[in-house]
Amino acid sequence: MATLVKTAVVKIISPSHGGKIAACTFVQNRNIAGKALRESLPPPPPKPAPFDYVNKDYTWFRSLFDRTTHRLDENSKVVVVEGPVAAGKTQFAAALADDLGMKHFQEANMDIHYKRPNGCDLRMFNDQIPEDTRTFDHVDFNLNPNHRLAANYQIMMYIARYNQYIDALAHLLNTGQGVVLERSPYSDFVFLEAMFSQKYISKAARSIYYELRHNTIEELMRPHLVIYLDMPVKSVSEAIKKRSCDYEVKGKALTTKYLTELETQYKTKYLRDISTHAELLVYDWTGGGDVEVVVEDIERLEFDKYREREDPKMKDWRLPREVDWADQRMIYTNSKHFLMNLFLIPNTNAPELVTSAEDAYERDKVIYGHPAFEYEVGYTSKDSGILTKNKVPKYTEYV
Repeated sequence: MATLVKTAVVKIISPSHGGKIAACTFVQNRNIAGKALRESLPPPPPKPAPFDYVNKDYTWFRSLFDRTTHRLDENSKVVVVEGPVAAGKTQFAAALADDLGMKHFQEANMDIHYKRPNGCDLRMFNDQIPEDTRTFDHVDFNLNPNHRLAANYQIMMYIARYNQYIDALAHLLNTGQGVVLERSPYSDFVFLEAMFSQKYISKAARSIYYELRHNTIEELMRPHLVIYLDMPVKSVSEAIKKRSCDYEVKGKALTTKYLTELETQYKTKYLRDISTHAELLVYDWTGGGDVEVVVEDIERLEFDKYREREDPKMKDWRLPREVDWADQRMIYTNSKHFLMNLFLIPNTNAPELVTSAEDAYERDKVIYGHPAFEYEVGYTSKDSGILTKNKVPKYTEYV
């Protein structure tokens, strides 16, 4: 049975449902309700069907008759599950999402960078291209954390979490369904700091990471709730051995010092900072825990009590007008590429983040010379004609 750790950053509010809405401001009223509580209450009033945001744009004209707030209810929240390696976050987050009727997003990984729409995984080319241009994912990092590509890997992980978080916000605002994520871009820096403490990355790469973070993080809406599954470092090491992933057990990254620094960064920086903006629950998860107990604690939280303009908690979700909700929804639905372009900051101060022109040429020649990349995505050799000029020129034709 998990026990709630009552620290300075943990706050459990006494139960209270309902509440008045401040004038001219839409506030997500009532508390999150678990499955058992929802089944005991009268059926909620009908709301609009989910908007097909994957295949359609949410335009200004559509916003005139498709109001975002009409879909939102007490469970339209962003919940982030945090914790050390091997704490059981995936199983817990999936069970929590099921109980709360939310969409579960598994932890972001490097597949977003390496798995292409044509079905190819760029990791298949590693033995054909220069070492400094090869793919580098969590397996590679665990096995060789001092590799030149470790810094690039962590920056790409931040980008992956950022990308996924945009998708989560788009889902919530277009469907009204809450989301449960495993980690987020807000906590990604704890891994960077742990890597830096063990000299896995350089000071210059660390500086570039924070430059990218500062240029991008304020474009997102912070989570409503963060749940931290706490485990002492000794228990984390035992859990890592128990789940028997070869690259973790035999790797060089997950040392006691590295895991200790992760815990320090979480508890002294991330949890302290995020609790200013979101509700925070911390549990001793050494022996696992009961999801139903956590749901009961969540149901006691009053997310709609923060209404003052100066109050930083839930500030991102206190939008004054319907048009402001529409603007945010349009950004995450239609303009994801603009947000991702914020990462395009030219910086050559860290040599390990720079690929030579010769190596880049050799890499692209191999990849784009593969038959799977002969045509643009969605086209084949059967498509022809001036209006469907879709064949990709051979890479040598560019030089």
